[in-house]
Amino acid sequence: MNAPERLPAAAPALPVAPIKGMAGRGALPMPPVFDHVADERLHRKQRLAAGFRLFSKFGFDEGVAGHITARDPEFTDTFWVNPFGVHFSQVNVSNLIRCDHEGNVVEGDHPVNTAAFVIHSRVHGARPDVVGAAHSHSTYGRALSTLGCSLAPLTQDACAFYGDHAVYDDFGGVVVDLDEGTRIARALGQHKAAILANHGLLTVGRTVDEAVWWFITMERSCQVQLIAEAAATRMGTAPRPIGDASARQSFGIVGSPFAGWFQFQPLYARIVKEQPDLLD
Repeated sequence: MNAPERLPAAAPALPVAPIKGMAGRGALPMPPVFDHVADERLHRKQRLAAGFRLFSKFGFDEGVAGHITARDPEFTDTFWVNPFGVHFSQVNVSNLIRCDHEGNVVEGDHPVNTAAFVIHSRVHGARPDVVGAAHSHSTYGRALSTLGCSLAPLTQDACAFYGDHAVYDDFGGVVVDLDEGTRIARALGQHKAAILANHGLLTVGRTVDEAVWWFITMERSCQVQLIAEAAATRMGTAPRPIGDASARQSFGIVGSPFAGWFQFQPLYARIVKEQPDLLD
């Protein structure tokens, strides 16, 4: 398998000076490029461990369910994932495990969640551009997944997924069958996210940072949609979606790979400061 594509170093699709008078006061950071594969691997693992700590902080855990993966930069048909049975709040760099697409743990001392292997192996296999993938049984993603609908462009933030997410409407029970993983990957297609019916959310990105941020903001957008629809029903009206042209314009800004990567950076700095042991 070829190495996944890297984010281009071209100007990002995110306003550098969104406020008048801000221009020229410093450049935005860019995703790093590595000279050594060992440095890139460590970077991905640090972001992965931080993602789990953030998922725990935001209450996305549900027992042992949920997983985030990072494709290994050298052995690209393997990925790093959380050790099965270890709470998100206890995941750190050193206890991550590496799994191949056949479900074998090739590095690490813990077993792998079968659902993690089934879903993520099929997604990584179908999408060589994907470095990170995230799935968890978060509350509002699960709630919206029972309605059989997509995420509506009700807010600027939700426009990050405008025309760029799928609905997988064929719940087949707990995901332990490779065919189910293949169907999920096929439904995801080239999108950044999918709503898995009666199950939850799945997000992907060209960086771990991006995949984690898409999950966080998609979960919050699901929450907003459910609240808005409930309030509208009570008022005898309906939520007012953003028009197509404005939604597309917003998507081009808040839905780009760079935007996903960039919006994760303050969260990474916050969680490392609060929980530095995640880097151990």
